[in-house]
Amino acid sequence: MPTTEAKPGNPNITVSTKPLPVCDRKPPQSFSFHRFRKLIHLICVAIFFALPFLNLMRFDIPRQRFYFFGYELWISEFSIIFFSLMFLMFIVAAMAMLYGRVYCGYLCPQMIFSEASITLESKLTRTVNKYVRWNAKRRTLLSRTLFYLIAVMASVVLAFAFISYFVEPRDLIHRLLRFDIKTAGGIAGATTTLLTLLDFLFLRQRFCTTVCPYGYLQGMLGDGDTLIVHYRDEDRECIECKKCVRVCHMGIDIRTSPYQIECIHCGECIDACVDVLSRLGKQGLIHYVWGEQGEKLGTGDKSWYQRIGLRNAKRVVVLLVILFYGAGLFTALSMRRAVLVRIAPDRTTMYRLGKDGTVYNRFRLQVANRGREQAIVQLSIEGLAGATFMNFENAVVVSGGQTLQTEFEIQAAPSAGVAPGVNYFRLISRVGNESDVFEETFITPSTDSR
Repeated sequence: MPTTEAKPGNPNITVSTKPLPVCDRKPPQSFSFHRFRKLIHLICVAIFFALPFLNLMRFDIPRQRFYFFGYELWISEFSIIFFSLMFLMFIVAAMAMLYGRVYCGYLCPQMIFSEASITLESKLTRTVNKYVRWNAKRRTLLSRTLFYLIAVMASVVLAFAFISYFVEPRDLIHRLLRFDIKTAGGIAGATTTLLTLLDFLFLRQRFCTTVCPYGYLQGMLGDGDTLIVHYRDEDRECIECKKCVRVCHMGIDIRTSPYQIECIHCGECIDACVDVLSRLGKQGLIHYVWGEQGEKLGTGDKSWYQRIGLRNAKRVVVLLVILFYGAGLFTALSMRRAVLVRIAPDRTTMYRLGKDGTVYNRFRLQVANRGREQAIVQLSIEGLAGATFMNFENAVVVSGGQTLQTEFEIQAAPSAGVAPGVNYFRLISRVGNESDVFEETFITPSTDSR
């Protein structure tokens, strides 16, 4: 059969009737690391604002309190505070060993807000150029002015959220409305606003390569099984479009090396490579892989625990350490008592002797209610026959977050039969269903002094 025919109306032009070849192009990838990252970024920003305002994690410096997921820790409980922060740091370090610079690309606040600043500046420039019919110089001035105004407002909001981790938010909002730059909180807020603005305008990703030590530490934490972004092109299929370079936020060429300190393992170059080569019916050349020689993420015949990063004994040990650490921290927090009671004798005066021969010993009581509800502390005496409290109703009411210090006396009449000298007894404090026992001494005049 003929493969050509004359074109109607013009017999001098022939048109091929041969069917067009079927192009073996693959559809664009359904999963996008860019969209996934932006979703994670939104979640992180929501968490960043929620933690201080919901008291999930906040160090209240004026009140010397540390709020940690429902627990209100006092500065006197510094050991628990220290181990709580160390637990979070250990998780970040373990994440670096298993998943490389994923924290930098997906979770780091500096990277999130730097990318937001660049995106905002780019969109404002495009919008102004599209809708404003001015000359180029005036359009540039307008877009820069709008960007600076938004950056100033964003810096105030972010500085307010950051300082809220250290100062109670309601107190901080009053300082902000009064433009307080005299107190420590006001000065810290103004300084943080200025630094945030400078970061938005000038520093951005330069912070990651000049100031932040995490990228340098990653070189020591990673090994041959750490997740990295790797370029593999054994068949020389790269078409040199360099889209992977253009989309890189750090301005590097991933094809040079997967271990460049600027690489944050964001996966944007993976999307770019797949987007271009899929239109040519080819697979992407950049992937997340387990080490330079390892298989691609989500492929291979490995078991489920190896697919999530537990690829050798060292990683299993790290996971077990995290679990034991977390269990120990949870146990310490769960065993922590909301009401702390301390009783100690006041030995500035050994004893006081009344005219009728009654002996008095003075004690100091300190109650710290580290909870949020009102608490009632009841005291009782055991092991000291005939002894009673003097002008003390043996019940103390302490409001939530309050510290109370008081003194009381225990008296023993001559008829009580308390032995001369040092008498050992117990003071029992009860708060709800919890009780504490304090071993104390009651001193009376010796036989000779009487």
